[in-house]
Amino acid sequence: MSDTTPDVTLAYRTLGKTGVRVSPIGVGGWHLSLPTVDEKLAIRIVRSALDRGVNFLDNSWDYHDGLSEIRMGTALRDGYREKAFLMTKVDGRTKAHAARQLDESLRRLQTDYVDLVQHHEVIRFEDPDRIFGPDGAQEALLAAREAGKVRYLGFTGHKDPHVHLYMIEVAERHGTTFDTAQLPLNVMDAHFRSFGRLVVPELVKRGMGVLGMKSMGNGLLLRSGIVTAEECLRYALSLPTSVVITGIDRIELLDQAIRAATTPAMTQEERDALLERTREAASRGRFELFKTSSIFDSTAQHPEWLGDEPPWVREAVGA
Repeated sequence: MSDTTPDVTLAYRTLGKTGVRVSPIGVGGWHLSLPTVDEKLAIRIVRSALDRGVNFLDNSWDYHDGLSEIRMGTALRDGYREKAFLMTKVDGRTKAHAARQLDESLRRLQTDYVDLVQHHEVIRFEDPDRIFGPDGAQEALLAAREAGKVRYLGFTGHKDPHVHLYMIEVAERHGTTFDTAQLPLNVMDAHFRSFGRLVVPELVKRGMGVLGMKSMGNGLLLRSGIVTAEECLRYALSLPTSVVITGIDRIELLDQAIRAATTPAMTQEERDALLERTREAASRGRFELFKTSSIFDSTAQHPEWLGDEPPWVREAVGA
């Protein structure tokens, strides 16, 4: 199959209550700027995905110091922007930092709006309170939506499902239900600090779009020798996900993702067998290091991305 052959059997799903139809798999932005991926290949991956019906594109303000957004923006020239449901993320917890980061993302992506922007790496219990506090990041995203810079709002996180639940609680306390939430969903998550068991039912109940990520745990699940890449993708696709976002740094991996999305759905019996096979290996989270270590926590390595503590915090401690 050529890069530009549409995959007519790719069945779209509805993104929560938005009514928007999105491809069951999405292209992860992080991989577009890995050392093994040059600009030409990154553009080819994005355009090939769009030509073949994969319309959901993931990115973030902080991926490779903005290079992933720059490359995606280049790929979206020549009419490709119209084919894409474009998502990016911001780290800023203050209104000023979040607004600046979103504007930088729009410039890099060469567009005047994104379809979805998400609060990135909500991994600490204080994050929701900062985001929804006075002059918090949520004020910036609401203003951006009002200005037509963004259509929908969501949040992401990978550390602990209880932080996701708290973010939902804080949002509802402020009269908000997000359009989407992004979270790790894979065959080992089901056994350890499980987003699938604890968070997904709450998202479905509220009509929020479920964006699955880390279906292979950044490759760590494959190193276990217990599961294959296509099993990982098919399992995540069998959950009530709107989109499963996957890293693609070779055209062969795009082929693999589309193949997983167009094969018959995984049955309950297949899921049960897969979960039983992974139960012991998954029990301590050693293949989900994004939960059990800080090595995947970009904002822990770069706390300045979050912005300063708000004035009301500094006043409270006399700073």
